[in-house]
Amino acid sequence: MTAAAAAGAGTSVLAATDSKVAPLANRTREAKRITLAERQRRITKAQQLMGENKLGAIAVAGGTSLQYFSGVRWGTSERMFIMVLPAKGNPFFVVPAFEKDRAMEQISVGPFGNDFQVVSWEEDDSPYQKTAVMLKERGLATASIGIEETTDFVFADGIGKAATQAKITSATPVTAGCRMIKSPEELTLMRFASDVTLKAFEWAYKQIKEGMTREEFNGLIQAGHAQQGYVGGAMVLVAEGSALPHGTLKPQVVREGTIILIDGGCTVEGYRSDISRTFTVGGKATDKMKQVFEIVQKAQAAALKATRPGAACEAVDAAARKVIVDAGYGPGYTYFTHRVGHGMGMDGHEWPYLVKQNTRPLEPGMTFSDEPGIYIKGEFGVRLEDDMVVTENGAELFTGQSRSLDQPFANL
Repeated sequence: MTAAAAAGAGTSVLAATDSKVAPLANRTREAKRITLAERQRRITKAQQLMGENKLGAIAVAGGTSLQYFSGVRWGTSERMFIMVLPAKGNPFFVVPAFEKDRAMEQISVGPFGNDFQVVSWEEDDSPYQKTAVMLKERGLATASIGIEETTDFVFADGIGKAATQAKITSATPVTAGCRMIKSPEELTLMRFASDVTLKAFEWAYKQIKEGMTREEFNGLIQAGHAQQGYVGGAMVLVAEGSALPHGTLKPQVVREGTIILIDGGCTVEGYRSDISRTFTVGGKATDKMKQVFEIVQKAQAAALKATRPGAACEAVDAAARKVIVDAGYGPGYTYFTHRVGHGMGMDGHEWPYLVKQNTRPLEPGMTFSDEPGIYIKGEFGVRLEDDMVVTENGAELFTGQSRSLDQPFANL
């Protein structure tokens, strides 16, 4: 579960750090960037999948899929910037004219070498007509054009109305088909991002004090990431606030004996971490808190054990949910209110999802969160979340699991 999606997660106040706790070392030199050769392999696979799915080309606007294939980091606005990658041949880009130089700086150092075209449009031009003309020149006027799923509707609609003979459809079989299976290079970055976040969590945990606001504690988590050279943070939920998986806007203060649930991560060279820990301060957890924690711990282990090549995505959710329901916290989504996990990589949530009715078989290289939880409204919630990868023989976590409510980190 991603902290950025949670209510109140975006606000923070940098807390004063404890001088007795040593700062963390900067680690930015440890992370290796994705190579041009890696991006070229992605393009080859995308074109193969286009052929298998009878697509003439895919269109990808600004966002993580554009970065995944081309290395270009470009946001979205009302002005269309799009890459059209044909099933055969090299891509063309349709870009605002006043942005052309900035675009060329990035595209020219990407995986296409000099084998690409850039078509620019002035403020009073139609980028959609420019795209339609290029599709015709490439022999794609009547082809099926897959649109990347996060592309703004106005762009997809505009292209469809300009390229009237083309069939506008989904590019997801291609984009998700590539991105679902992580390469060794991607897995290295994801493991590293998880380690950075876990170290930031541990560092902040050593300094937690009664009376801290959740914003102050998140400030420590942000500082722990920043010392390592990365931007990261967490949603912090306290006491009954922890029973709401994505949080609450209500003020919350750390007290001894209350549950604290943190959920956050960072981005390293474009790749995300997403980790949750639940603990108490002062070692005064109630028997009920301890019991719920142990149930969730067993559910997380059951999900990990059920994750293996060939198993259906839904089987992983079912394995964790059975543990929780059999322990009396059911039926269905009564207390375990969300799916057990989501795919992840460059986005915090991406294909595929570990949820009932998703029968897609798991494959080696797929990466997920493993995050069962029990949420008792008006009392507290417990969630344990680690990131995992499907291996040839099963699955493994990127980080060490939480031990208990008073030992949430394996290294402490």
